[in-house]
Amino acid sequence: MEQYTAKSLDALLTQVAQEKHVDQSELVYYVIEEKTGFLGIGASVTAEVYALSEVKTFTEDYLKSFFDGFGLEVEVDVEQNNQNIKVTLNAENNAILIGKSGKSLEGINTLLRNAINAKFKRRFYVMVDINNYKTERYVKLKAMATRIAKTVQRTKVDASLDPMPNDERRVIHKELTNFPNVRTESEGKGRDRHLRIVYDANKE
Repeated sequence: MEQYTAKSLDALLTQVAQEKHVDQSELVYYVIEEKTGFLGIGASVTAEVYALSEVKTFTEDYLKSFFDGFGLEVEVDVEQNNQNIKVTLNAENNAILIGKSGKSLEGINTLLRNAINAKFKRRFYVMVDINNYKTERYVKLKAMATRIAKTVQRTKVDASLDPMPNDERRVIHKELTNFPNVRTESEGKGRDRHLRIVYDANKE
């Protein structure tokens, strides 16, 4: 991210918005230093600033460089909605990119998410999909979670799911948020991180 300095934060954001040809509402900033000066004289603000559109550009460039390094020709399509980034990949052999049980795809997703969050110092929700693999898996996970939740609801016996990546746990958690008498908990660390579907008599 670039650093900018101006007499005030408003002046700084106005300057950056003009330089980047975007509206101020599209800017994200982190104030690094603020000097009040004496009676307002010598006051200044220094901040790191970027436009949300730069996240999309960074994502495209990062993936292009990543795949070029492996000598792979991969089509990359990036859609961004504020902090949500969806990347669709397409190659001659998508199975290689997906990997066994989606492990390669999971690795690409984790690598990209970490790179974006480190670059822009903000948490972005990143989903990398190939030939609708993730989209279809989310549908299956939702159906599975609902089925297990109904069993937990009926038997009042908690259930533990297999370890899965953060994005898949989040899908299940969201799916069951309003499910009566059932809540979800994350357990374990690293690759063993998994969800428990817990009976909760107090949740309506």
